[in-house]
Amino acid sequence: MAAAAALARLEQKQPRARGPTSQDSIRNQVRKELRAEAAVSGDPEAPGSNTAPEPKEEGSAHLAVPGVYFTCPLTGAILRKDQRDARIREAILMHFSTDPVAASIMKIHTFNKDRDRVKLGVDTIAKYLDNIHLHPEEEKYRKIKVQNKVFQERIHCLEGTHEFFEAIGFQKVLLPIPDQEGPEEFYVLSEAALAQPQSLERHKEQLLSAEPVRATLARQRRVFRPSTLASQFDLPADFFNLTAEEIKREQRLRSEAVERLSVLRTKAMREREEQREMRKYTYTLLRVRLPDGCLLQGTFYARERVAALYGFVREALQNDWLPFELLASGGQKLSEDENLAFNECGLVPSALLTFSWDAAVLEDIRAAGTQPDTSILKPELLSAIEKL
Repeated sequence: MAAAAALARLEQKQPRARGPTSQDSIRNQVRKELRAEAAVSGDPEAPGSNTAPEPKEEGSAHLAVPGVYFTCPLTGAILRKDQRDARIREAILMHFSTDPVAASIMKIHTFNKDRDRVKLGVDTIAKYLDNIHLHPEEEKYRKIKVQNKVFQERIHCLEGTHEFFEAIGFQKVLLPIPDQEGPEEFYVLSEAALAQPQSLERHKEQLLSAEPVRATLARQRRVFRPSTLASQFDLPADFFNLTAEEIKREQRLRSEAVERLSVLRTKAMREREEQREMRKYTYTLLRVRLPDGCLLQGTFYARERVAALYGFVREALQNDWLPFELLASGGQKLSEDENLAFNECGLVPSALLTFSWDAAVLEDIRAAGTQPDTSILKPELLSAIEKL
């Protein structure tokens, strides 16, 4: 059904006509102001902006969410999928002006995609630094021959390693080699860096423990008023691994074979096909219907665990310490403790769930002669409530 909706949207030539609302007017005014500000700065998608770019997809005014966006952990900027790598690279390079050691470590772990090669290179650098720490008086450990085979194969090939050596106090110098005609290039540790062994040890630990800098999925949290459209999701193409042409072809094949397959498939075959269907989705859009009918919406990875949704809901509650339950369609309870992903629960590419206070909590509240509050969200979220 979701694929069919996506296909219909992609084929739609003209957006549906509808009357302007006050909410639309506010959004349009905000967009005009953002465009004017971007025009003054000369950058329509400035990396410092933490506002999701205006969706460009046809029919986007009717989408449940404008697209899939990410947050740069270094700048807080909101990025499209196709901007992630370039903008993170920019942010890391800009970081060299303030902290060259940290920037070079981020560059090593982020710019080099072969994790095994990165580990080998990082372990080799750590070994160099360990030798200096253990033998500070021995000059040979403070010099690293650049053309050395191990250095060339494990370190020179990695982006960021040369910047790291220079940032922690190594200097490139030409040194004469006995019985050799010309000098060779070496990294030599400066006396100032050698006098601070604790710093070298700290930099080594930072290098060993670092992880690649990755943009985090933006939840795009939104709150809607009660609506009869709560279970209707018009998703952008970002939510599907399939292209428009693949969706067309798959639907045509499915319509041709549906009757035959319904007769011939065994239960095991149907289960395998369902699993394949689930793996087609990278993201899922989830809505939670609250006791007052309001809807809390967020974007998740399809492979994220149910516990992520519980955490997302808990962050929005006034009383985040009270236990609650989330129910899928049909009343199926989703346990926070179960290590199940959304695609394993069938909650892709979108789903509507129901919030319910824990039964024991409700009993305690009623035993005290009171009723649970129907409005349970934080005031700042309610102040930004929208019409679905």
